Amino acid sequence: MAFTLPDLPYGRDALAPHISEQTLNFHYGKHHQAYVTNLNGLIEGTDLESKSLEEIVKIAAADASKAGMFNNAAQVWNHTFYWHSMKPGGGGKPHGKAAELIDRDLGGYDEFVKAFKAAGGTQFGSGWAWLVLKDGKLAITKTPNAETPLTEDGTTPLLTMDVWEHAYYLDYQNSRPNYMDTFLTSLVNWDFVNQNLADAGA
Repeated sequence: MAFTLPDLPYGRDALAPHISEQTLNFHYGKHHQAYVTNLNGLIEGTDLESKSLEEIVKIAAADASKAGMFNNAAQVWNHTFYWHSMKPGGGGKPHGKAAELIDRDLGGYDEFVKAFKAAGGTQFGSGWAWLVLKDGKLAITKTPNAETPLTEDGTTPLLTMDVWEHAYYLDYQNSRPNYMDTFLTSLVNWDFVNQNLADAGA
């Protein structure tokens, strides 16, 4: 069955002024849609056509001949995860289990902010910053291009920040630091993080 572009969890103007409707029209409406369209073309008529998106990502990641399939499938998954990592009126300090584990594993919220911004800021070129649960503990990591922690055994993605230029250029031009600050202060969806922790049994 062909994949379709997943609905956003909010309206395209709902993250303004932090992320504009114009950015979402391009980023979600064109970039994300293109990954979905490309993926459908690549899996059509193959034995992966009936697999879930997560299965395709993992199978393609392990096969160098399927690099194009991996790039598109992983970008569909990463972007869907990213939209849910934000919410209108989000940001600020975490609550619940996320707060407890950030204190326990990462030295508190301020240390988390420093490390998360360092991950996003030192990702050369395109990529992602992640908060993950790895072997029962929180960790911060980064991946280039379409790479995703979804392919790592014992690792559960909890939160991601897209640092490809198209995620922020229309609103922040070349200032990735300003975009990252805004992501943390005004956009992070801690409810989503807590739900991912609960689903992982943390």
